[in-house]
Amino acid sequence: MSYAALAGLFLIPPAAVLALAVVLRRRGRRWWLTTALSLLVLLVLTAVFDTAMIAADLFRFADEDLLGIRIGLAPLEDLAWPLAAILLLPSLWLLLTPAEER
Repeated sequence: MSYAALAGLFLIPPAAVLALAVVLRRRGRRWWLTTALSLLVLLVLTAVFDTAMIAADLFRFADEDLLGIRIGLAPLEDLAWPLAAILLLPSLWLLLTPAEER
């Protein structure tokens, strides 16, 4: 199984939770902007620190299982994990926090 296929399978549950949260809670522009900014920061940090760890030879990826697109030394597929976190965590917060506390 390629890293892209694994990442795609891993992103399905967080995307489903996000869809459920959007349908049930209908958040406004501020929530979307905050979530997008969080995603941007997390993706940049992931690219920077994954590049540093790969450069230090702490881990390697099998090239035949990668798409070939890299950001620094980090493969594109490696950004799926922070994307999943940003899809899942704010969505769970929306779903699990009572309306009067949001």
